[in-house]
Amino acid sequence: MKRTDILIKRLLDILMKRLNVTEINTTKEPLLMGSRRINLNYFPVCPNPELTVGVGRHSDVSTLTILLQEYYIGGLYVRPEFTDEDTWVHVPPLEGSLVINVGDALQIMSNGKYKSVEHRVAANGSKTRISVPIFVNPRPSDVIGPLHEVLESSGEKPLYKQVLYSDYVKHFFRKAHDGKSTVDFAKI
Repeated sequence: MKRTDILIKRLLDILMKRLNVTEINTTKEPLLMGSRRINLNYFPVCPNPELTVGVGRHSDVSTLTILLQEYYIGGLYVRPEFTDEDTWVHVPPLEGSLVINVGDALQIMSNGKYKSVEHRVAANGSKTRISVPIFVNPRPSDVIGPLHEVLESSGEKPLYKQVLYSDYVKHFFRKAHDGKSTVDFAKI
């Protein structure tokens, strides 16, 4: 976790500059990355992978998700935006690489300029799969909504309301994995 600080700050600095946020100050930093959580996911061999789902389709509630997956076992699939629900693209694991996903919190704060990634994990019939995601989040007590710099620089209207981040997360966990519908909770 400690070693990811530099990577997270650098990624967010680049992403924020594209939104006309020139500095990640003491107010913005906790909002963007005030809370982090690491999961250790273990997917055992499934005797009938066609009959089950490893993890159902969803987008992460985070600002960013940094994923380390075993380089010799696949299973992560993303759904390209504006395609039908049956179109999934496999993300082949590459040795020494990380997968970086934009999460719902960043989609909301960017007023939709960045899109969270709908993804799922398929069960494997021959090998055990391990993945280690780090979720970079606002703090539960933070209120998220479009950043004023985003709206100010473009003159556009907000697409999302201000929402308490802990309420957003609770909404996500109260329902089944159903794609990107969680982000509708914050839409105006």
